[in-house]
Amino acid sequence: MTTPTIHRYSREKEYFFFEGCYINELSNDSHDSDVSIAQARVCPGVTTQWHRLNATRERYVILEGEGLVELGDNQAELVSAGDIVIIPPLTPQRITNNGGCDLIFLAICSPRFTEANYQLVNK
Repeated sequence: MTTPTIHRYSREKEYFFFEGCYINELSNDSHDSDVSIAQARVCPGVTTQWHRLNATRERYVILEGEGLVELGDNQAELVSAGDIVIIPPLTPQRITNNGGCDLIFLAICSPRFTEANYQLVNK
């Protein structure tokens, strides 16, 4: 980006992503290709589909709720508000909301998220 920019939060921009969660793209612009930031929301009892990102490092910053995150062949680990999960490119991943309220986290990707880099994984 060549000029300072403010992206205003809009709850109405949230959409259902076929992986099994709701996404609100807070910042994902081709003029700022170094990083994207999305707010993800997983409803209670829901597990997202196994997937991985090609050529993209992802970080989850857990804001609210708690869940179980699964990364590759590692054991599932409990995550809650304040935790940060770092996911290298091509790492199979999914997250389960095992709490009673929405699990909300930021998904920060570098370079920025594009659907072309998203791959479902059969595990």
